[in-house]
Amino acid sequence: MTTVTGESELRAPGLLGQPIDSREDPQLLRGEAVYVADIDLPGTAHLAILGSEVAHAKILGIDTKAARQMPGVLKVATAADFTDLMPLPCIWIPGGVESHFPPHPYGLPGARPVLTGDAVRHVGDPIAVVVAETERQAVAALAAISVEYEPLPVVTRADHALADDAPQLHEAVPGNLNAYWTCGDQERTDAAIADAEVTVELDLVNQRTINSPIEPRGAIGTYDRATGEYTLYSSTQGPHNHRFLLSALVLGIPFNKLRVIAPTVGGSFGTKGYLYPDMALVLVLAKALGRPVKWVDTRTGLMNSTVQGRDHRQHVTLAGTRDGRITAVRCTSYANLGAYPSTIGPGVATALMGRSITGMYAIDAAFCEVYAAFTNTVPLGAQRGSGRAEAAFLMERLVDRYAGEIGMDPAAVRRRNLVPADRFPYDNGLGWTYDSGSYRENFDRALELSGYADMPARKAEARTRGKRLGVGLATYVAICGVGPSTRMSQEGMLGGTWESANIRVHPTGEVSVTVGSASTGQSHGTVFAQVAADELGIDVDTVNVYEGDTLKAPYGQGTYGSRSYSMAAPAVALTARKLKRKLVRAGAVFLGIPEDRAVYANGKVFEAGNEENAKTFAELAMSMWYGWGLPADIEPALDETTHFDPPDFNYPFGSHVAVVEVDELTGETEVVAYTAVDDAGNIGNPKVVLGQIEGSIVHGLGQALMEAAEYDDQGLLVTADLRDYALPRAADVPFFALDKTCTPSPHNPLGAKGAGEIATVPPAAAVVNAVVDALADLGVRHIDMPLTPEKVWRRLRGEGAEQ
Repeated sequence: MTTVTGESELRAPGLLGQPIDSREDPQLLRGEAVYVADIDLPGTAHLAILGSEVAHAKILGIDTKAARQMPGVLKVATAADFTDLMPLPCIWIPGGVESHFPPHPYGLPGARPVLTGDAVRHVGDPIAVVVAETERQAVAALAAISVEYEPLPVVTRADHALADDAPQLHEAVPGNLNAYWTCGDQERTDAAIADAEVTVELDLVNQRTINSPIEPRGAIGTYDRATGEYTLYSSTQGPHNHRFLLSALVLGIPFNKLRVIAPTVGGSFGTKGYLYPDMALVLVLAKALGRPVKWVDTRTGLMNSTVQGRDHRQHVTLAGTRDGRITAVRCTSYANLGAYPSTIGPGVATALMGRSITGMYAIDAAFCEVYAAFTNTVPLGAQRGSGRAEAAFLMERLVDRYAGEIGMDPAAVRRRNLVPADRFPYDNGLGWTYDSGSYRENFDRALELSGYADMPARKAEARTRGKRLGVGLATYVAICGVGPSTRMSQEGMLGGTWESANIRVHPTGEVSVTVGSASTGQSHGTVFAQVAADELGIDVDTVNVYEGDTLKAPYGQGTYGSRSYSMAAPAVALTARKLKRKLVRAGAVFLGIPEDRAVYANGKVFEAGNEENAKTFAELAMSMWYGWGLPADIEPALDETTHFDPPDFNYPFGSHVAVVEVDELTGETEVVAYTAVDDAGNIGNPKVVLGQIEGSIVHGLGQALMEAAEYDDQGLLVTADLRDYALPRAADVPFFALDKTCTPSPHNPLGAKGAGEIATVPPAAAVVNAVVDALADLGVRHIDMPLTPEKVWRRLRGEGAEQ
């Protein structure tokens, strides 16, 4: 609840911070939620997309004659049929450096054609489409399309792609180098390393992984011949952004002729914030056929076409003193962008990783250089914790190696180097200025909660059972709350990153909150209702939240980068405060008192010192609807909008502790305990955040132990379904010990920081540190992820190279 007297405000305990049950959950649990696949419009035809079976080749010819004659087939098309469509654009380029992209007619960075007609550059590259009466008929007709290829050499690693003899993917990108990007002070860092008492080095592989939301992507396009209007139903994180990009930069149609609707979205983890060929295809084919066209991906299709994550090969160096002070860190990274730049992939691979490598530590000198290269693999994009997870992994592995080199406890090294609380805001020397934090308090709580001091005894006990127990620590800072717009433009973002909200009060006193953000499972309908109800002092059940439809919502940027609660929720709160200020002015008129005597609190306006002279929120809503007796300078009705652009990012942080047991006979690694203490500032709904934290940890454990997108020498993805690509199950994870600290961010009115993906950032480092600790007496100092039982078993027996 917020109390307002004129312009002053005081916050008292209210709905925010309360663990209210998610109002979205019942329909999800009962199977009543409507996903793209559930939408069946009258007369719908079905689209199937033919992806390349080879990773790199010239297309010599495509024979579609047999496919056209298949039962139910309505249309077969290739790139030659879509010459009026522009390529998909890339809107996040590496900021401040020269970069190279496939061309776009508007002079923007191009990404990929909707269909490729000259050459294929990864397995799954879309070549042709079939539209038929049924999905089964469309898929069957794909098999009748014959493609003649002239095979070309294949490259799947970023470092190999930059070799002089590497195959060339794009004529406009010499040597396959998208950009050479740097941050920090190279001269100072190299000098600190040269002068250091101790240096440690590692070669790290942060392996490519596959985003696996429960719902693959889908799209439905419609076209109204009478109005010339298109509608796209899509499982998208950013309906407003996609409306602009598709209309202006791909289809070349008026912006106001395209409506984008995101129904229920079954998870994303970053994958659904991108433009994909299917979005444009269903729209143009709907116009051509005069009926709705629908496409729903398969799991194997998702793995061969939806953006993948991580994929850095790094050489990293840490320098320090013998008594545990870190003096410098340096990273050289080869980032694999895949065959084409995805919508924002180059920015993910550069700024989000490079500027984050110092983590929670106060380090005098730091430098990062990234070679972003194209290869014959699926395009790279965001994956939960993208960039920040790779940065935390390299830093936390280095800290453990450094601690071992100087014979100091890893916890003591970390604690010595944490940024002190009195140094905030803190410039990390790489481009981020951390807003607030109490890092030592957070770290000490994680050690205490995990029982870190008892680990020697637990290790001895485990050995009696044929197990090797190890403990791993990892800390992190995660840049979140993507905005402000001007700052993001400096990082190469070709667009704004503000967020918006509208609140409309109906004559009955009920409230509609409409936001530009779009949920992919974060309970927006619950949390944003809490924000509005808390600010207005009304019953949360009278507030409904609307999002995901560009016809109904104000323009917004979408859901990504853990930004919804720290960007859209402040927009809701600020809009509610606009309404309260108007209600104070109008309430004074209705009550017949001077404005400076009118007070808004607990959902009503009343006279200061005389609460009996009052009007409730519902009464005020009706009075404003009628508008009787209002002076000329007060407009009737209650309808306000805010566009929120913060002064800077926000920086959640945390400390995680993993305890593993490694079976000496089988090499199997079991995570037997996991402790996480995270700080996301002021939290709106702890129950919602708890779910996000737990899911994020499991995501990170998956990368550490089992997940890897494996390509063979010919560029074939050999982990193209869930039989070959392992995901963590309930039996693979322990119950978590979770806690939090709270240091509010000064960069938004709620003091919020991002939460949705932050706990994905440290688990891989924590688990690898724990396994290395378990095998340390055998001389094991590093194992590349994923830590499969076979890989660990071989290290137990002295096999495998050491660093």
